Amino acid sequence: MLTKTIYASTLLSAFAIAAPAPQVPGYNDAEFPLTVAQPTGQPASTFGPGSQIAATETTAPSAPPRRSSVVTGTTSHGPYEGTATTTGAVKASTTLGETIAPLPPNPTATYYNSNGQLQKPAPVPYTPNGGLGTNGTEPRYMVNSDFDYESIQLGLYQEWIELDLFNNGLAVFSPEDFIEAGLTAEDRDYIAFMANQETGHATLLSNMLGETAAPQCTYNYPFTTVREFIDFNQKLTRWGESGVWGFINHLDSREVGQMLSQSIATEARQQMSFRQMLGLHPQPFWFSTGIPQSWAWTYLAPYISSCPQNTTRLAWQNFPKLLLNNPNPNRVSPNDTASDEKVGERIADPSNSTIPADESCVNVNTTGYSCGPAIARNRSEPLTFPGRLVNLTWEAPGVPVGPNNSYVTSTNAGEPAFVAWVAQLNLTYTPLTITGENVGYTYQPAGDVYEGDPLVNGTMFVAITDSDLYLTPFNLSMINPHVVALGLYQAG
Repeated sequence: MLTKTIYASTLLSAFAIAAPAPQVPGYNDAEFPLTVAQPTGQPASTFGPGSQIAATETTAPSAPPRRSSVVTGTTSHGPYEGTATTTGAVKASTTLGETIAPLPPNPTATYYNSNGQLQKPAPVPYTPNGGLGTNGTEPRYMVNSDFDYESIQLGLYQEWIELDLFNNGLAVFSPEDFIEAGLTAEDRDYIAFMANQETGHATLLSNMLGETAAPQCTYNYPFTTVREFIDFNQKLTRWGESGVWGFINHLDSREVGQMLSQSIATEARQQMSFRQMLGLHPQPFWFSTGIPQSWAWTYLAPYISSCPQNTTRLAWQNFPKLLLNNPNPNRVSPNDTASDEKVGERIADPSNSTIPADESCVNVNTTGYSCGPAIARNRSEPLTFPGRLVNLTWEAPGVPVGPNNSYVTSTNAGEPAFVAWVAQLNLTYTPLTITGENVGYTYQPAGDVYEGDPLVNGTMFVAITDSDLYLTPFNLSMINPHVVALGLYQAG
């Protein structure tokens, strides 16, 4: 269930994930004979290839080629210094309107099962009536509309930066740098494996697009330390994952959606892993968030400095950036974060990790305060909380961004009036108080998705809007004409 709520004020309450109690309150059905056997004797001290399982020599068939190679060294990076020869998003020859008007439910959406029995004849045994793509037609794993093409092309831009980013961090930081951040050789190997995953993802999406699939580009990264590298990774994989959840069920090609879901499930695991490396709770929410394509492109584009000539351009909008007073997850006390503790001025730039040692949580060995790498971390002091003052500064439209500075930020919205919080299943609005030119504040809203699941948690999405339009996860893209500026919020 999605709710829209306007909060004029909120209660100040902590959101920290509580330490588990010995028993689960209200759960009394665990009373049965249970004996826990612990291993006895000495741990293994000799290791070898011995096996009692029969085997035979096998030869694998030749594998399909990957589009990309595995990058092992430092590649070209940095800001774009040239002059754009083409500007703006690619556009159709005809645009039918400025907004899409809300309509009632689809007239064919009438199915309701009131008795738990099958309502129509089954096509074959053990197969209920219904479903799309289940009638025996041969799957075609290619995009099937302009919407599909632009969505998958955006996804390919995302896969390419992830491939380069993961490899780049391994190339520019030494093993000693990683060890100082609490990450070992096995962690570095894991990051290298995630880069390998991206070669497969990029190949898959390229094959579904065809000969105009975009190539890898040149990137401009914001991090200067390993923890900033990890922080940027967890933010980038968050919008990469959420961007796909936002459009996947709107694709005309269900076959493409099937393949894409099997790759984005891996991306979700990457995001969780980077949160663990940063000492954040891996998944402090019950539902992952979906966002429109133009939101994902807004977050991504500023980190692409240039692309090869004739690279396929995208149709999605670039919104003006919105900057917030995000908490610094490197601090023992996130509430001591200064007004701007990021390493740069782009939306997803990581928090500054080079704070004084006596203010850092990285090497603290105290439960509730440590933020070193771990499977899970509980914070005695949460990163944010309902009622927290959130300062907002947003940029005017018309700023060149993205590959070759060839895209331009724009908005079709009216006067800013609300702050939209997009998290899990909910779109929640709070009033915007304007204090100057493109400057204002609001307060973090309270509320749950369902009882016990705070709606604001994790790395999530915030926009300034001109209205409080009621929308749900499946039609969230209708908010785009009302978006003044777009930002990220590090809530936990």
